Amino acid sequence: MVNFSHRDAGTAESVWAACGLDGLPELPLDAAELEAMTFVVLAAHPDDETLGAGGLLAKLHAAGAAIEVLLCTAGEASHPESQTTTAEQLAAVRLSEFQSAVTGLAPSAAWRFLELRDGQLASDPAPIAAAVREAITRSGRPAERVAIVAPYRGDGHTDHDVLGTLAAEVADEGGHGLLEYPIWYWLWASPEDPLWKSWVQVPLAPEEQHAKAKAMRSHASQTSPLSDQPGDETLLSETFLEHFSRPRELFAWHPSEAGTNSANDAERIFDAVHTRDEDPWNYTSSWYERRKRALTMAVLPEENYDSGLELGCSIGTLSVDLAQRCRQFLAVDASSAALARAAERLSLYPSAQTRQLTLPRDWPEERFDLVVMSEMGYYLARDELSDLLRRVEASTEPGGTLVLCHWRHPISGWQLDGEAVHDLARSQLRWRTRGLYREKDFVLEVLVAPTMVP
Repeated sequence: MVNFSHRDAGTAESVWAACGLDGLPELPLDAAELEAMTFVVLAAHPDDETLGAGGLLAKLHAAGAAIEVLLCTAGEASHPESQTTTAEQLAAVRLSEFQSAVTGLAPSAAWRFLELRDGQLASDPAPIAAAVREAITRSGRPAERVAIVAPYRGDGHTDHDVLGTLAAEVADEGGHGLLEYPIWYWLWASPEDPLWKSWVQVPLAPEEQHAKAKAMRSHASQTSPLSDQPGDETLLSETFLEHFSRPRELFAWHPSEAGTNSANDAERIFDAVHTRDEDPWNYTSSWYERRKRALTMAVLPEENYDSGLELGCSIGTLSVDLAQRCRQFLAVDASSAALARAAERLSLYPSAQTRQLTLPRDWPEERFDLVVMSEMGYYLARDELSDLLRRVEASTEPGGTLVLCHWRHPISGWQLDGEAVHDLARSQLRWRTRGLYREKDFVLEVLVAPTMVP
């Protein structure tokens, strides 16, 4: 859990504006698709819906989508030190503000107040899950035509994190799409954080921006002081609100299972990413990435290998280190744009090669005593990963090394996450674990193939 206060200056909007948010892919749903869908929108507190998804609500209304908004709490704990307004009085004010904001953004939307306590969603999330499932049932739509919109589960506010996690669980069990909207993330995070780079944007038309700005003004108890007395100060500063005046909204997008990406999409998606940015994940400049590479090299149980294979090499930063430990080395990737940069980096090593392969459909004919799969397993569907692991098993020499390293947070638009990749590798291969290292952001693991029985 991150520590922050609404009084913190945080990361300025000018910093976010300069980092390339406008280059993110757009939500892949056109107006006709939106019209055929139902969106269940979750808000922990009044104003969450406007800050994180107000423009989306306006767009959905214009497209004719069905919308139901579930408000969990009245936000009565926003001014705990107020000497002029009780929690009950503030709840009434904020509910009125919420109704005004939602009506302005999406007059066709239905909404329901769940009457839960502000700051206490973690204590009993069951009523929220039940309300979400009821709303989905009422929609009468097939699973793939329902999407849940909820706070980002890594937003840093306990109520937001609980609600986002619950929404993800319901979406996963029912096969629904999920859009997670960040709010406090923009305050405490910075462009160095890699999470936002996997998100999608929803561009807002001028009328949608106007509707969002008007709805934000409806939440006057949060954007203006309650009074001039201590404890009644403005909760949301002007500098914080700048994050929500953008001509776009950003979401962590998890399509329904029928709409998740697979290996067949990899070349198109990652070519676009690498064409837009020579180093899209800051491999060369990020301390996180440099440290992770050093740890990866340190866990290799052998000093040198006869033949190494890197699956999903991207621009080749790890490849250079691996090539120096291998007598022969092959780096493969689905993206020709990424592979061109990897080939440049490996040009100093005559024994190193690059090859464009879409895994697991394509596979090298060579055999290897070192296979490295770093940050790519979750870009496969489960059956594709299982096929890839079968290929790894068939082409790895007895006693060979398999190194797995993956991000531990949700990956937008894909079926698997890092833990699921490692779990499947362990259960399917049943190779001995030589080393396992976990920290908050990634898991690093070494598996060793059985030696040949004499």
